[in-house]
Amino acid sequence: MNLIRLIILSLFVFTQTQADTIYNLIKIPNLEIYDIKTPNKLRYLYAKQPFTLGVDNNISCYNSEKKILDQKYKVIQKNLNRYNQNFLKKINLKYIVLCEDLSISKINTAGIPDNIMKTLILDIKFNEDYFERVIHHEVFHIINDNFKDIFSKKIWSSFNNEEFEYAKCSTCTDKLGLDTYTNTKGFFSEYSQSTASEDMAEVFSHLMIGVNLKNLDPILEKKIDFIKSNLLKIDNNFIL
Repeated sequence: MNLIRLIILSLFVFTQTQADTIYNLIKIPNLEIYDIKTPNKLRYLYAKQPFTLGVDNNISCYNSEKKILDQKYKVIQKNLNRYNQNFLKKINLKYIVLCEDLSISKINTAGIPDNIMKTLILDIKFNEDYFERVIHHEVFHIINDNFKDIFSKKIWSSFNNEEFEYAKCSTCTDKLGLDTYTNTKGFFSEYSQSTASEDMAEVFSHLMIGVNLKNLDPILEKKIDFIKSNLLKIDNNFIL
């Protein structure tokens, strides 16, 4: 009986120590390890209970059923395996947090990138129609946050028609649609027209999922060249 108690106590201490270690690394509570033995050394964590964070506790996300978690993990890992360990190290991404119903100030969002904590939180129940694309969209925000000098908003904005202006922020506009345009006119989606950084992320994510690049307009061709050439400045072996 004493041996059984000792084993249970040891497991509790180990689990608590593991949870404390995770929290100390990325400052997100209620997480457990899902998978750390990955080809590119990404650490996948999941919410075992709902969590809130941020200065005003304005970020929240909820735990998932194991069945859903297991299904979505396969999709997420398949997409994130596109990035090798060397590239991930350069862009400062190490931890992927999986949860559902992710929101900032009660506004639902597909993901929250944090390049300082080397972390990307993903909402695994985000709209299926765009789920794989938004994974790469959020990765680009990590890239952009680390290399803002390379991905100049001023240069990017100069590609657009002179009369076009982006909004001051992505939540300051009603341009939220994620459907891919058949007639592009400089943008892949309505959301591309919200801000320069969201436009860059949309171009990158469309390239990563292999969008049809035939019959593109001249503006988008410039934007694509800009993304490709600057990614090679980060890693000359990166392949879109």
